[in-house]
Parts: sequence; structure tokens; C-alpha cells
Amino acid sequence: MGTLYYDDHEEPISIDDRTLAHLKVVIATKLRRHESFTLSWKHPVGEHQGRSTIWLHPSIPLRFVFDEPDPPPLNSHWIATMANSASSSGGIVISAEEIAHAPEPQAS
Repeated sequence: MGTLYYDDHEEPISIDDRTLAHLKVVIATKLRRHESFTLSWKHPVGEHQGRSTIWLHPSIPLRFVFDEPDPPPLNSHWIATMANSASSSGGIVISAEEIAHAPEPQAS
């Protein structure tokens, strides 16, 4: 389970390593361009029920901490989906990984 430290908040945000690795790519890209956006997630089982949203801005410190020493292979489709949602008014909403499916072959 990875951890995202936001600003100077004492309580970190727990996100599985694979999801956090994908978020890191999207967040770094957006912040490097000086673009602000929101990040939302449902609280995991064991925490109080509900959801949270944070505002991400280039001036707010972030730190990504991963449990696994090696980065996972990245899914470019999932990164593109997250990047598109970051540019929407709803921002990024953490959801299950999306897998690109090849189109079904057409019958002749």
C-alpha cells in the first residue's frame, strides 16, 4: 500500500502502489504545466464511510511513498483516462484500473 502525503497534513492518504504509480505520472504532468485540479476517492474499508477530495496545485507539496521498491509496468490507457478526467470539472476520481480492449474482429 503506497502513501500520498499532501501539504503538511499529518494523516497520509493510503493508495495501492499500482494506482499511486499511475496517479504520480498524471499529477506530475499536470503540475509541471502549472495546471490545478481535484483528486477524489472513496474511503477504504476500515475507515469512516464516505469520500474525500483534495485540490492539487503546483504550490502544494506532495510526496509519493511506495511500498514496492520497483515501479510497476504502466497502463497507458489508464493514464490517458486519468489525464482526461483531471482536465474535466470533476477532476480525477480514483477508480478501478481500465484496460484497453482491442476492437472485435468484423465478420466477413
